[in-house]
Amino acid sequence: MDITLDKKSTTDGLIKIKLSQSDYQPKVEEKIKDYARKANIKGFRQGKVPHGVIKKMFGKSILVEEVNHILSHSVSDYIKSNNLRILGEPLPNQEKANQINWDTQDEFEFEFQIGLVDDFTYELSPKVKLKSYPIEVDKKVIDDTIADLKKRFGEVTHPEVSVEGDNLHGQVLETGSETPMSAHLELPKLNKKVVKDFVGKKKEDSIEMDIRKVFDTDEEIGIFLGVSPEEAKAKSGKYNFQITSISRVAPAEINQEFFDKVFGKDAVKSEEEFLNKVKETIQGNYDRETAHLLDHEIQHHFVENTKISMPDEFLKIWLKNSGGDQITDEILEKEFGQYKESLKWDLIKNKIAEDLKIIVEAEEVKTKAKAMIMEQFGGQAFAAQLGDKLDDIANNYLSDQEGKNFMKLYDELRHEKILKTIKETATITEKPVSLDEFKKIVEKHNH
Repeated sequence: MDITLDKKSTTDGLIKIKLSQSDYQPKVEEKIKDYARKANIKGFRQGKVPHGVIKKMFGKSILVEEVNHILSHSVSDYIKSNNLRILGEPLPNQEKANQINWDTQDEFEFEFQIGLVDDFTYELSPKVKLKSYPIEVDKKVIDDTIADLKKRFGEVTHPEVSVEGDNLHGQVLETGSETPMSAHLELPKLNKKVVKDFVGKKKEDSIEMDIRKVFDTDEEIGIFLGVSPEEAKAKSGKYNFQITSISRVAPAEINQEFFDKVFGKDAVKSEEEFLNKVKETIQGNYDRETAHLLDHEIQHHFVENTKISMPDEFLKIWLKNSGGDQITDEILEKEFGQYKESLKWDLIKNKIAEDLKIIVEAEEVKTKAKAMIMEQFGGQAFAAQLGDKLDDIANNYLSDQEGKNFMKLYDELRHEKILKTIKETATITEKPVSLDEFKKIVEKHNH
């Protein structure tokens, strides 16, 4: 067998393979003999089918199967032994393969197109400047959260006539449509100029409304009509809303019963503890949002500041081939940039892990699996009940899905370790912001 690499450029190459009879014939003959021993063919006793009969009936399919087996392993082994950094999978030259005459040829030539990535360098040092935006929990957020909790755990009644602050449940019908949809209106969330149109109403009353005057945003329209914000952009004009019921919530009183409903029995025992717990919970949620944005900033920084030559045309061909009919030219054109950035980030992460010897041990994956299972089923109390059985549950989970669960947690841990290393090495400046300021930063980042 003769296998060579023809590099067309730093990012594109052809692996060429030439096979002679000596490369495949011994295995082909071995398989023909095996067929002869096992074949059950009418007119012959099992195990007594002549070699020539088997060769005539199955010889070509055995040859094709064996050659493909050799090709698959040879290409893979060549890439590994030569430390080629490739993207996607090798693409066979189908036109060349289709010209093969399996009946007459005894030597074969194949070509596989590959996308290559040249070695690259990245900057990971205190010179890498990053910004983090911790969100400050202000009094208004705490007050709004407590008001929402009091409403959520309050007493619900169903009055005859609506007043400001009520919720209206009913059916909404677009003008010209014949199919009503279930919907509900929270009067405090409507545009203040139209709230009066929904006050003093009873069950079975109908209200005609201009949807663009009732709601201020596409998101609110989408929630009301049960469509995405993108679909909501096209919605406008008159709608008819018929009331089927009215609900009113009397806010819960601040007492031990309320504390228990929100955080569990006896988790907090005073109003001061309750306020601290609310603040702590909000801060925890904000910290996760801050960390999530920082992770995105890290990815953005490294993708933008690391030069990597990539085989764009090869990747487009490979994506279309591997995606089948689902990957159209339009989808490819729209999403290729994002896919390429994601691929570039993976290359950078892999190189950082390789250079800094960041590894994940199997025991770490098992520990993460156990923590995940405990969290899903009640924390430490659940673990105490299970005792040693938690190990068995974790092992079963990790071996399920043909090992995919193991690899999922392995990849998550590896990703976390790489980001942790970057954060410990780079210079991160914190700038505390309000929630509204944070939302604007996120919006700008997404653009």
